[in-house]
Amino acid sequence: MSKLFKSLLFLTAMATAAVFSAPAGAQTLEAVRERGFLICGASNPLAGFSQQDIDGRWSGFDVDLCRALAAAIFGNPDLIEFRSYRGEARFAPLETGAVDVFMRNGAWTMGRDIRYGARYVAPAFFDGQALLVPNAMGVVSAYELDDVSICVADSYGEIDALDEFFFLNQTGYRAVAYEEIADLATAYRSGLCQAISASGRQLQAIRRELPDPAQHRILPERISKEVLGPVVRDQDDQWFQIVRWTIFALIEAEEVGVTSLNIDSLSAARTPAVRRVLGVEGDYGAALELRPTFMADAIRAVGNYSELYDRHFGPQTGAAMLRGQNALWANGGLLYAPPIR
Repeated sequence: MSKLFKSLLFLTAMATAAVFSAPAGAQTLEAVRERGFLICGASNPLAGFSQQDIDGRWSGFDVDLCRALAAAIFGNPDLIEFRSYRGEARFAPLETGAVDVFMRNGAWTMGRDIRYGARYVAPAFFDGQALLVPNAMGVVSAYELDDVSICVADSYGEIDALDEFFFLNQTGYRAVAYEEIADLATAYRSGLCQAISASGRQLQAIRRELPDPAQHRILPERISKEVLGPVVRDQDDQWFQIVRWTIFALIEAEEVGVTSLNIDSLSAARTPAVRRVLGVEGDYGAALELRPTFMADAIRAVGNYSELYDRHFGPQTGAAMLRGQNALWANGGLLYAPPIR
């Protein structure tokens, strides 16, 4: 009887803990509203994605996604605090509540998605290992490379990926290996290698720091696959859906032709897809406890996905990066949002 009583007591305690702990993760929207601003983060500063000026102001692709989310919640994109976590701090800040969402974290993998109490929301940027070469080399495709020396940081299997690529292409290369990504640009500028291999986003940041970025190009091929996007705490479905449909709204807006410049002139549009994005047909915000215009507010704040991409990776940056995989699915890319209906 004593053992039975203890077992029942234990099961009761476990059930009580489950009842009280389950909603704990489902309060992010309420916490953000009570605080009055969104705390948004990214892993490491990275040129084009998140960088800080001399006055401490943050800008970049990640930051604008945060501003879009703040606009969706508050109607004001400036109600954010942006935090960049240097090093390998990726999931603990989410679990402890130090941030509400990571707009860029480690690349999406099964292990990261099912462990650490975190959930990847939706693809916001497709990437992979690529190659940077000088224009003077006269190549426009990685398949043209042969007998080249390549600077590479072999931290996550990059050399293995190069070995496989050149083996399948029946060409050759020589790896000039370093421990840190930061060493690659120094070695490349000094002529210790003819090319650099790293993720496309890292190559873009390196290219921007070169004396004349326009004299170097990132070849279009990706020899590995990486998906990046927002990460939120697990067990908060409402917050997950809010972040997800804010991202999808920016993608859908590009597809249906809604921009930050024409959005106010489209209020009388008759196209159902446009009207739903604007929130003038159907109330898709109610189920999320948001305004009917939450998607329009996000678009008005930062533009659609194309505007966002061009702002941070377009020609005006001095180091334009082709859309490639990040083009809309209808234009040969991988970018896709489910219909809003």
